[in-house]
Amino acid sequence: MTDKTHILVTGGAGQVGLELLRAAWPNGVVLHAPSRAALDLTAEASIRAAFETTPFAAVINAAAWTAVDKAETEVAAAFAANAQGPALLADITRSRGVPLIQVSTDYVFDGEKPGPYAEDDPVGPIGIYGASKLAGEMAVRLGNPRSVVLRTAWVLSAHRANFLKTMLRLAADRPALRVVDDQRGCPTSACDIAEALKAITLRMIADPQAPSGVYHFVNSGEASWADLAREIFRLSRAHGGVHAEVEGIPSSEYPTPARRPRNTRLLTNRIAADYAIHPRPWTEAVADIIAELRVQGAPA
Repeated sequence: MTDKTHILVTGGAGQVGLELLRAAWPNGVVLHAPSRAALDLTAEASIRAAFETTPFAAVINAAAWTAVDKAETEVAAAFAANAQGPALLADITRSRGVPLIQVSTDYVFDGEKPGPYAEDDPVGPIGIYGASKLAGEMAVRLGNPRSVVLRTAWVLSAHRANFLKTMLRLAADRPALRVVDDQRGCPTSACDIAEALKAITLRMIADPQAPSGVYHFVNSGEASWADLAREIFRLSRAHGGVHAEVEGIPSSEYPTPARRPRNTRLLTNRIAADYAIHPRPWTEAVADIIAELRVQGAPA
């Protein structure tokens, strides 16, 4: 027996995974974040070997194929990562009686609803990425009754590639940028997602009767991509960093291989009621990311 609580984190090199590893966990909690080479989520033998080596008390699956446009042509790879991997994790976690927390996406919705989406609203992905993530959701929910699917959106951080860092990079060379203004969603800090995952995971480990099912977590408030860009540059300018003028444009003027849903605002009432998690405004979260980039010496 061990006095340590071991938690498997997949996708440890991604935005959310990195924040999970940076989070302040209770004493005695040990996170394991093996590389893709060490743990192949599409190979059952690889997953079983990991569990035979370490007595995991829970799994947080933050691994995913997130290249939305490439998924349109690399369908098998997207489904292997986003559906097959979660299915295998659900099977082994169920067999060992441990909870599985699966990170999912707003792209499971078609974006046609006038208002924000609740967890029980009909799904209808309009691209391969969303379809593969929805398949992963279904595999987790069917495969392990002690599971939580956490949908999030518009993930931002001081790490890896994301919209915020792209805007700052482009502003270093261009005085003005044209940014899509007819897609609306909820900008969300990877750090805040990690804190939500931490709270859910620890509760599920401690309480076998902890709530399960699908939850939404995004920072509060909403924005278009152009709104978000303007706030990024306002904050960056206040720090003496790069900035640019933003011209809002329709999606039709910025064609991409994969269609994007026009509205992916998410309601967070359920996670507030069941887990007492109350997201802060996205503007506060973005301000913290900009401040962190300044500390790192990045051009924010």
